[in-house]
Amino acid sequence: MVSDSSSPGIASETREILGVKIAAATLRDALGHVTTSIERREPILIGVVNAAKVVNMRRDPALREDVLSSDVIYADGMAVVWASRLLGRPLPERVAGIDLMNAILGRAAERGWGVYCLGAEPETLTRAVERMRADHPGLSVVGQQHGYFGADEETAVAERIAASRPDILFVAMTSPKKEKFLARWRTKLGAPVCHGVGGSFDVLAGKVQRAPPGWQRLGLEWLYRVKQEPRRLWRRYLVTNTVFCGLVAAEVFRRGLRSQ
Repeated sequence: MVSDSSSPGIASETREILGVKIAAATLRDALGHVTTSIERREPILIGVVNAAKVVNMRRDPALREDVLSSDVIYADGMAVVWASRLLGRPLPERVAGIDLMNAILGRAAERGWGVYCLGAEPETLTRAVERMRADHPGLSVVGQQHGYFGADEETAVAERIAASRPDILFVAMTSPKKEKFLARWRTKLGAPVCHGVGGSFDVLAGKVQRAPPGWQRLGLEWLYRVKQEPRRLWRRYLVTNTVFCGLVAAEVFRRGLRSQ
């Protein structure tokens, strides 16, 4: 369990990494901000970025706009943290979306906050919610909706979420669908905290294994995912990781030229 942070609030300090302003925050800071936002009923949209998303934001202007519309953005991947250090704009640590989600669930169970879960396949979602309740006794899940709905159903989905009056909305859909949904509906959902958590429900449901801590520290979670689904993922990660390294190297080179 992550302990309380005194005077939490949103991290006022950011580091610009490849055009993205990322909060110079720890997991404790992030949980403190969530707590303050719920207590004060001050809505926040949380964004997270890893190497692949930074690359895809450059390819997809709409995705970039949606991510940058977040009130706070955390570094979800170790590659982003390492890049921040190479670029002389160090971030204190990685704030993984799934770790923040689990910390929020623990705090929600303690304080009686209502949680709404949106995303994943129906069976996966059911198992993920069961796991949340087992891990966090007393947790109030005020609603759930799988992520396989069409554009013509979005309004009804958003209305059901708003009607449940959640304190926290977790959106476990892939990019850019989750970013687009949150950017489009956040002001109508009524949830003080909206957090896109990607494939976290798949992990909770046991459908996908999360990398062991050692792999995480080495920044190799992507490789562990490729190991589980090589045919589907190897090309995607090979391309995005290579492009990300190239972007960092180019920025380091430009900084070196400017300093001469």
